[in-house]
Amino acid sequence: MERKIYNDLLRWKKDAYKPLLLYGSKQIGKTYSVIDFGRRCYKNIVYFNTTNNKDLFDIFKREKIPEKIILKLSVLSGETIFKQDTLIVLDNVENPNLVKAIKLFGNEHNEYHIIMITSKKEYLSKFKGEELHFKAMYPLDFEEFLVNGGKKQLVDFIRESYVNNTPMPFHQIAMDLYNDFLITGGYPEVVEAYLEHKDYLVIESIKQKIIDLIKKETIDANNLIDIQRSNEVLNSLPYQLLKENKKFQYGNIKKGSRSKDYEASIQFLGLNGLIHRSFKLNDVKSPLSSYKDIESFKLYPNDVGILYTMLHLNKMKFMTNDEIKRTLIENNVANTLVNLGYSLYYYQSDGKSEISFIVQNRLGEIIPIEILNMNLTKAKALSMFTAKYKVGNPIRLTEDNFSKKKNVKYIPVYASFCLRDL
Repeated sequence: MERKIYNDLLRWKKDAYKPLLLYGSKQIGKTYSVIDFGRRCYKNIVYFNTTNNKDLFDIFKREKIPEKIILKLSVLSGETIFKQDTLIVLDNVENPNLVKAIKLFGNEHNEYHIIMITSKKEYLSKFKGEELHFKAMYPLDFEEFLVNGGKKQLVDFIRESYVNNTPMPFHQIAMDLYNDFLITGGYPEVVEAYLEHKDYLVIESIKQKIIDLIKKETIDANNLIDIQRSNEVLNSLPYQLLKENKKFQYGNIKKGSRSKDYEASIQFLGLNGLIHRSFKLNDVKSPLSSYKDIESFKLYPNDVGILYTMLHLNKMKFMTNDEIKRTLIENNVANTLVNLGYSLYYYQSDGKSEISFIVQNRLGEIIPIEILNMNLTKAKALSMFTAKYKVGNPIRLTEDNFSKKKNVKYIPVYASFCLRDL
């Protein structure tokens, strides 16, 4: 399966004297992608699963000289480790002491290429240091979905229309495929099942298995009550997002619930990439992070296909209920923006008009992104927002084709992966 992470790994290889720590939730294809990269770009791969690997931990505990560590790893694996031509892979990394040992290789004279893989993003604060590169990985986005479905040329047409702001000639084909993606989501096993069979019963059974695995991940929360509360948060998400006001409300989990009861669980889920949090803005100034309302936020599952299954949908209900479809689109756009490296914020005026997402690019420009409600004949929220805050480059995401009206760029929802180029 072709993944964008391959190009990121290629860039790392060109300057790989620092070991790489690749992180992301389970079941998204981290290990597969690294092994595929190793097979394509190195003479051989030396792979270690670090889980309960006493022999491996003994090596890193005893040896403090990189060359001696490499010699012991070569003996343990039964493979010759070549400078710059062997990829050393350490999977399921959770132990800070192991990471500390790998940091010994993080200097400009290092010639050994090492990738560590972890699903425990919450440990990154313990792992961080100048001796390491860090890279996040997520489920497939719609672009990857198309490429793996043999639709690379369609991606090229979408990107060309995005750059030139001209109608995309195969708009309806792209919309039909995007609707399929809203159902399947981006977990690799689900996408493979879709491409091979398009049997939605099989697809739903795989997604339910993944949901069960996600809930099992909460067992690593700090205590028993946080495990329970993390699952209560996950179970409430579909219904929180179907509300007219999608702000997360503790009382919708159970009557009398308060912030202090669930904040630790929400932080745990967010740190491990299982949910994404979008904060309401009190004001729209740079940097946006200084104006977020920490008490007002939305929570999104990390994959739109997972939300589809948690809502117990079928294809007919999905295609005929505009509010459900818009909720799924919003969730997918949130996932896409996070994948592209943006922090999530939204804006809501006193009159309850809302801008779905406010992002800030690398140049510091603030860009409002509104998901157009097709049931409304006039969408005033974006024009009122831009007039009040004097921000440029406003975007409306729509189910219609590319266009530009009154300085607002209309972009089809399927092209949200292009927003990296803001």
